[in-house]
Amino acid sequence: MRIIAGQYRSRPLRAAPGLDTRPTTDRTRETLFNVVTAGNPAALEGSVWLDIFAGTGAVGIEALSRGARRVYFIESARRAAAVIRENLRSLGIGEGFAVVEREAVPALRMLEAGEVTADYCFLDPPYRRQEAYRETLEFLSQSRLVGEPTLIVAEHDRHFDPGERVGTLVRRRKLVQGDAGLSFYRRG
Repeated sequence: MRIIAGQYRSRPLRAAPGLDTRPTTDRTRETLFNVVTAGNPAALEGSVWLDIFAGTGAVGIEALSRGARRVYFIESARRAAAVIRENLRSLGIGEGFAVVEREAVPALRMLEAGEVTADYCFLDPPYRRQEAYRETLEFLSQSRLVGEPTLIVAEHDRHFDPGERVGTLVRRRKLVQGDAGLSFYRRG
């Protein structure tokens, strides 16, 4: 696993041992960022990201590499949060991020109370926790963390559909690549 583009291009990332985390593949991350930037690499400059169920932090670190101003890594597993911090340290990233070691919705409530507004939200719960998609997307659909232009992307198993509509969120696009799917939402 490596950073695909930007300041930290080709630098490797660590993953926690075991099967508790399933890092977003390089190919899926490349597809995600191609869609997000739509051919304009500067589209991420100064953006704020929420990397929810962050695992290794690969998506958020990729965003930082490509010019994001701030990334909030939300991860409840202590070992995975330690790997995120180690990956950031190994790349020499000392600012522009926060690792929030809590369950997703309580962490989002905390960020909302701090008046954070995200440009992009990426969520990738463990595939077996299908209820986490609905719970997280429903919270985001009503949250002040999300503005009209905020893009919310859910990575999911290709055989699972998180839904066309969740609360005020409407899916604008769905891509399937290998075993993974990416659903792109905005407020409707």
